[in-house]
Amino acid sequence: MTEQAHILVTGGAGYIGSMLTADLLRAGARVTVLDSLLFGGESLLSFLSHPNFHFARVSVSEPRTLRDSLRRDWPKPQAIVHLAAIVGFPACQAVGRQAAWRYNVETVQRVFEQAEAIGAERFVFTSTYSNYGLSNAGETVTEESALTPQSLYAETKIAAEEYLLAQKSAGCTPLIFRLATLYGISPRTRFDLIVNQFVLEAYTRRELLIYQRGYSRSFVHVQDVVRGLRLGLEAPRRQVACQVYNLGTDDGNYTKDEIVALVIKRLPETNIQYKDLTFGGDMRDIRASFEKVRAGLGFQARLGVDDGVREVLHALQTGLIRNPQDERYRNAHFIVQ
Repeated sequence: MTEQAHILVTGGAGYIGSMLTADLLRAGARVTVLDSLLFGGESLLSFLSHPNFHFARVSVSEPRTLRDSLRRDWPKPQAIVHLAAIVGFPACQAVGRQAAWRYNVETVQRVFEQAEAIGAERFVFTSTYSNYGLSNAGETVTEESALTPQSLYAETKIAAEEYLLAQKSAGCTPLIFRLATLYGISPRTRFDLIVNQFVLEAYTRRELLIYQRGYSRSFVHVQDVVRGLRLGLEAPRRQVACQVYNLGTDDGNYTKDEIVALVIKRLPETNIQYKDLTFGGDMRDIRASFEKVRAGLGFQARLGVDDGVREVLHALQTGLIRNPQDERYRNAHFIVQ
């Protein structure tokens, strides 16, 4: 990515977006952030005086928001990173199929059409490895594996992917990352993610109640996700056009029991209870392969789950995060990732 490149980030006040914005500004890029600020904009306050930062409070589900929000004295954005979405199966279930489809599918189409119209060259879309659903026992899923969604959230992400991958003749080329389960601290930390949530509950309640005990998932630190997105932005356009990458690390495959063990190592007084309960939603039991992103983009994760447990606990113990039960730290409605 060249210095003074212009990147537009939808959902830039969110969990990934606020950290990506900081990273791009450090790299010398101009960054335009579009966000509706449903859960506030504190994560962006430190950027306000930066000469390469521009913010517009808009809903990207509305027409012409990209064009109308651009600074006239800046060149057009070379790339759009689309993070704005209803994230996760509980949030999608809460708002219902119609709203979830509007924000996670139709809005993607609208934003991509605007990106094409303004002459952007690249459209980076964050999807989810939830798309794979329940894999066969012991099978490691790759980007070529069948998609068997188990939730409305995954259905919307698959539909958005299908739309984008059909745009092969467009001047704006799509690039899709299927993210593993995230964890870690960011300017807008979320506590509805399993690692962060376990640390919070163990610290504040000294108790963990575990469901679906044997399930395995792949995890990735939010900082490493930002690094992966940067690699996608910096790679030669022809190399990544219409590509799909699982974004995570082979070292990040953990069962819930293994996550609990990492939490107990730091909070040994925590009482653990197990409950055998099956409930609807995103019933992932997946081990994903990340060979493609490693070989194709040179991606290597730098942080592990134990690093995430340590930093979340430190943020709580020191009061850096004082009110983690605040709705802003959760993902109950339409927010950004």
